[in-house]
Amino acid sequence: MNVPEVVLTDPGALAEQLAADVRAGLTATRKTLPSKYLYDAHGSELFDQITRLPQYYPTRAERAILEAHAADIARVTGARSLVELGSGTSEKTRLLLGALRDAGTLESFIPFDVDPAVLKDASSAVAGEFPGVLVEPVVGDFDRHLGELPRHPGRLVAFLGSTIGNLDPAQRAGFFADVRSILRPGDAFLLGTDLVKPVERLIAAYDDAQGVTAAFDKNVLAVVNRDLDGDFDLDAFEHRAVWDAEHERIEMRLQSSREQVVQVCGLGLEVHFAQHEEMRTEISSKFRRATVEAELAAAGLLLTQWWTDPPGDFALSLSVPG
Repeated sequence: MNVPEVVLTDPGALAEQLAADVRAGLTATRKTLPSKYLYDAHGSELFDQITRLPQYYPTRAERAILEAHAADIARVTGARSLVELGSGTSEKTRLLLGALRDAGTLESFIPFDVDPAVLKDASSAVAGEFPGVLVEPVVGDFDRHLGELPRHPGRLVAFLGSTIGNLDPAQRAGFFADVRSILRPGDAFLLGTDLVKPVERLIAAYDDAQGVTAAFDKNVLAVVNRDLDGDFDLDAFEHRAVWDAEHERIEMRLQSSREQVVQVCGLGLEVHFAQHEEMRTEISSKFRRATVEAELAAAGLLLTQWWTDPPGDFALSLSVPG
């Protein structure tokens, strides 16, 4: 089933943003590349594979919470419209949609993602599974376009998968403030957060023996090569997952296996890497309830519900405008 989408992203603006982000990251004292560029069509496919690996617990843990509490979420919120930020395949979201439908309140679903290909497939699948529900896919970037989402009454805005962990504290504060600005009385915000746990389990989840996460991590180099005429040799970089105890987060890094020079012709850049030099490609912060509650409160959001899976690996929190 074809579902027409609303496109908020301007391809020219996206290209300019990519160029600016990559230039800033590759010329920084400590090189970085933004994690959002991991997720082109190929990267999204690789991440979907990662979520099915035995070591990668977050997806299973979050799904277990939704299976146990989706009906509670539907009852507490009475939501008429579900907005999913960074929707991807919307696989877990079907549990929420089903619960809202069964509660008799569901009228519309707005999946919101930067990847139009993934969004199109997921939207068509949801429309086929939930006849009578208005599906309004929106192609956009959650750090720029939240204010342009459809304004249906009774919205439940969901940000699942602990994607919030990819943002540093300042970025999280800005994001929560943006979410608060779009919520009206009767709306609610559902947030997925991965919780602090033994380091060994965290490292295993982000550095699987099968090498899928390594391929996913290196995909950002392929994006730069394709979109900015770079000549990164993917085989000259090794994936590393490192625990940053001070900030309670995993950092994904690419380590140069030799001294090398990379050309990014689209930017007119010549980038020098020392042997063993590391470039950060993603952070994945881990949370405690007190941290989540405090960060939400600082943005004017009141945490009202907190659910975890039985082992306490993951949490879903529900908050409302305070």
